[in-house]
Amino acid sequence: MNWSIFDDFIKRELIDDGAYNDITTNSIISDTSKSTADIIAKEDGIIAGTLIFKRVFEVFKGAEANFKVCEGSKIKKGEIIGTVSGSTHSILSGERTALNLLQMLSGIATTTYNLNKRLEGTGVKLLDTRKTTPGMRLLEKYAVKIGGGCNHRFGLSDGILIKDNHIDAAGGITNAVKLAKKNSSFVRKIEVETETLEQVKEALNVHADIIMLDNMDVETIKEAVELINKKALIEVSGNITFENIHEKAACGVDYISSGMLTHSFNVLDISMKNLRNE
Repeated sequence: MNWSIFDDFIKRELIDDGAYNDITTNSIISDTSKSTADIIAKEDGIIAGTLIFKRVFEVFKGAEANFKVCEGSKIKKGEIIGTVSGSTHSILSGERTALNLLQMLSGIATTTYNLNKRLEGTGVKLLDTRKTTPGMRLLEKYAVKIGGGCNHRFGLSDGILIKDNHIDAAGGITNAVKLAKKNSSFVRKIEVETETLEQVKEALNVHADIIMLDNMDVETIKEAVELINKKALIEVSGNITFENIHEKAACGVDYISSGMLTHSFNVLDISMKNLRNE
């Protein structure tokens, strides 16, 4: 990925944090001061965001970050995973912006990794959703990939997914799918969100390519899988938890999508410590 595409985003984050007018650092630190600080993991997890972290200091200028670990690596509590060296001004003023991004992306990667572990042996792929932080979608979906998950649509222009409100607006699944087939390219797959077995039957009758089983319990998912009988790909979504994901996957579905990957994760605790003058 060309990380320079995030430069404007990084500048906005630095401005939002007041990094270009850090009155604390400006009042106590010499312009010529040089330092090195350690980047330390404060809990176990999967690291993601090292490259955007490095880019923060390339954009802000004056300091350079170097990591001892690779993207997607497991890190341990107390481990020194990298350093930042250069202008003390740059290190102190850019610290929070860089750490915020590193912690968030590592949190997403860790949540994805842990949830994906529950799918081992099922052959089911774990997908993210469009439930992302405004302005952060590309980075958050990147972190999902680093954690071992797969990306669903990046945006509304990526694929046809007929959801409940589309169905209501079109007057039903049958009409919605017919309109989608009439007005879109034949190479586009059509996915339909269903909430009941009757809707599953209707989606099958109009030859939907992918059928989403939304907020269904395990017994209903099993019935839906039997009805579909490999005539369409099956995605399960809604109310996915660490406790129920394996049982739902074992019903014979193809995909499980979960918004929790990008909206209900815990940031991974990472800090910058042990600053020493050079």
